[in-house]
Amino acid sequence: MIKRKTYLSRVSAFIDADLIKILVGVRRSGKSSILSEVEQILLQRKISKNNIVKLNFESLDYLDITKKSDFLALAKTLLGKSKEKKYFLLDEVQRIEGWDEVVNGLRVAGADVYISGSNSKLLSRELSTYLTGRFVNVHVYPLNFSEYLDFRRARNVELGTISKEFERFFERGGFPALHVADYSLDECDEYIRDVYSTIILRDLVDRYKIRNIELLNRVIKFIFDNIGNTFSAKSIADFLKSERRALSVETIYNYLKWLEDVFVLFRIPRTDLRGKEILKFQEKFYLGDVGLLYAINGRNSSYSSGLLENIVFCDLVSKGFEVKVGKNDEKEIDFVAERKGEKLYLQVCDSLREASTIDREFSAFDGIEDNFPKYVLTNEKKNSSVSRNGISAVYLPEFLLSLK
Repeated sequence: MIKRKTYLSRVSAFIDADLIKILVGVRRSGKSSILSEVEQILLQRKISKNNIVKLNFESLDYLDITKKSDFLALAKTLLGKSKEKKYFLLDEVQRIEGWDEVVNGLRVAGADVYISGSNSKLLSRELSTYLTGRFVNVHVYPLNFSEYLDFRRARNVELGTISKEFERFFERGGFPALHVADYSLDECDEYIRDVYSTIILRDLVDRYKIRNIELLNRVIKFIFDNIGNTFSAKSIADFLKSERRALSVETIYNYLKWLEDVFVLFRIPRTDLRGKEILKFQEKFYLGDVGLLYAINGRNSSYSSGLLENIVFCDLVSKGFEVKVGKNDEKEIDFVAERKGEKLYLQVCDSLREASTIDREFSAFDGIEDNFPKYVLTNEKKNSSVSRNGISAVYLPEFLLSLK
């Protein structure tokens, strides 16, 4: 097992604290593995294996437990009458109606509880009742570039140049299971299609009773085609209308929200850097992992710029940054990232070969006079010596590795 040290440290800091530890994230992002790593830490701390209860509610053993009464009966049995502290590791617990009451009951009984889930809405809705103020939330993302290299090193793989390794990461995305062996691109795409199908059919179609799966897939294809671009629900409706398909703007809003709930999409607000306000229109969306686009829409060089932005976005949020799109008069800054008093302004581009591209990317910062760092990230190392007005271009993979 290859450890996700960052997440493990975040969770292990709260072992034995009177808080529910909650891991959330897209399916196959590694939440179950982190729970297994927590189990190993408990064992290392001389916790008896008899006092560690690990349940996956999507396994065949527990598929019939869907109601609070069933879960409560199981929890009471597993808790037992022993006065020794119990540790519960519960995977995909949001499947069970009324799970929050039972989990809170376990906490009150003195158990130390860790849960995972792949639907933010179902978790947050219940967390707002019985567990308010009694939990710590850890968002688990697919691998960022640094973690990808950690996985490669853990396998004793001879690493190539940073450029070669980043190209490989760019082609496969960050789902951890794809980096425990040397899989071909076709094998990677097949794996991610399986992940996607599970999310769409189980987490969306079944959960929200979506009838027209074809229209849902068309909406998703439009979104994937426009990663890194601003668009609205109305623009999607207009696109469908051009294809002689009809879907209301309200339904499209629901689809977008549900895709966010299961971490396929992340909605990025736009902020007016002069007026200091959040703009309520033309937001950007990024994918939970770039591999989703390859598996569903295929591999096309036209996606390159948007996918580079997507990788930078995922890297930033996985390291605790809050990210917005910046509007600077009529220009746009790809990312304004903030974390505990730290702020970064970032432009992302494939290359800086053309004078027009250099002007476009660097001029986006014109008029921003604070002293926070401003960078143009380029995916061509030979372009990274370009600078203007004290602002430097930086080779994108090296920037990601420098970001702690």
